Amino acid sequence: MTARRRLRSMRSRLLLFISLALAAVCAAMALTTVLVQRAYLYGNVDERVENSAARCLGGAALRPQLADDLGFLHEQGHPTGMVAARLDDDGDIVSAAVVEREFTAQQLTAAQRAALAGIAADGSMHTRTVPGLGTYRITAVERDGVRVLVGIPMDDVRQMINGMVVAEVVIAAVGLTVAGCVCAVVIRRQLRPLGRVAGTAVEVSRAPLGSGRVGGLTRVPEHDTDPDSEAGQVGAALNRMIDHVESSLTERQRTEERMRRFLSDASHELRTPLASIAGYAELMNRGTDRIEPGTAWRRVSAESARMTGLVEDLLLLARLDEGRPLESAEVDVAALVAEAVWDARAAGDSHDWQLELRLGADPLVTGDAGRLHQVVANLLANARMHTPPGTTVVAVVETGDAQCVVRVRDNGPGIPPALLPTVFERFTRADASRTRVDAASGGSGLGLAIVAAITAAHSGRIDVESTPGRTEFTVRLPAAAESPVALSAEGARAGQGA
Repeated sequence: MTARRRLRSMRSRLLLFISLALAAVCAAMALTTVLVQRAYLYGNVDERVENSAARCLGGAALRPQLADDLGFLHEQGHPTGMVAARLDDDGDIVSAAVVEREFTAQQLTAAQRAALAGIAADGSMHTRTVPGLGTYRITAVERDGVRVLVGIPMDDVRQMINGMVVAEVVIAAVGLTVAGCVCAVVIRRQLRPLGRVAGTAVEVSRAPLGSGRVGGLTRVPEHDTDPDSEAGQVGAALNRMIDHVESSLTERQRTEERMRRFLSDASHELRTPLASIAGYAELMNRGTDRIEPGTAWRRVSAESARMTGLVEDLLLLARLDEGRPLESAEVDVAALVAEAVWDARAAGDSHDWQLELRLGADPLVTGDAGRLHQVVANLLANARMHTPPGTTVVAVVETGDAQCVVRVRDNGPGIPPALLPTVFERFTRADASRTRVDAASGGSGLGLAIVAAITAAHSGRIDVESTPGRTEFTVRLPAAAESPVALSAEGARAGQGA
């Protein structure tokens, strides 16, 4: 069943529910009105019956010795159609008559008198149908041994009640019809935005999301996202969900592209030393005198070392991505940076290496000393490989604000602005303005990615600022008291985008 069918079904059920609710309300109101009016009219009739019975009893009491006397019916004021009877001590009817017109009474037939039999003289009200006369409200009363039965016709009351019931039914039917039409129009109008929302959802469900398409998804129109209405809230929520789907697909596509680029770059980096090794091995196998065996072995060893280093870097990044725990120990950052600077000076004496210590407290952090040394060494190596001879490289260690800060600054040509956003991504290389001086010594494009991953694994952060003549990498690590080493894949990935 499509969304539109569901919407129509929901609309039909809603209309049915509202119609039933309105019918129930109308029925309750009509029933209440009829019952209240009926009670009022019956009470009015009962009051008239009681008054007539009291008057007739008073007239009969004037001649108590005449047990069958109905002379009181000839008095003025009795309503036309009223029936009256005298009862004996056993409650049987002695005589009975009906008032046809003023001062004139007509004796009841045996069948009519039988319809009045069995009524006790206790003042209670009874409803009886008298043949030929209609329905009567009747009571029998007694005083000083005189018993009188009196009845008032109530056909007009019954007709009035029946007419009221018919009127209530007609009014209720008309009201339900009008209310149903109005509700149908209102519900259709109110659910129309929901129908458009459902249509949008259907279009999105038909989009080829599995193919990697991340743009052009249909949105709910702005006028159907009014937060003051329920349908608008649904539309706004659907738009937010579509935005989330698009952003997730975009991120997935970006991740897949990075992975493809990563595999391509890794394959390219590994292919170069493998080709060199294969070439020298082939020359040695042929026994040619074009190259000395010692030279060939040295080249094979150098390319093997280069390939081994690349594989180790890839394995390190994979471990960091998996969230494997690091070693945890107290590390003196100042001593570690000083050692790294001495190593860098030995590897590249054509640069001016300097060390600055700005210590307000002990430069201690908790972490893996070997990996932290790798962070500083990679930053220094990055400066050495991408700056010309004579460049001044300064390593600074600072403490304060419950953190230890390591800065590596150089006065080289700087990082191109287009490269800055991706400088910590894997296999990112500088352009000609920061060309590698010694290509054989490394420069696979993984150094800064490793720096970012290790820093994030130590709950730290790395930033870079670069302009022509000044490039500075800043590593911030929590001080030892607040430096839990909890390596996580999320932290490593966050560090790569720092």
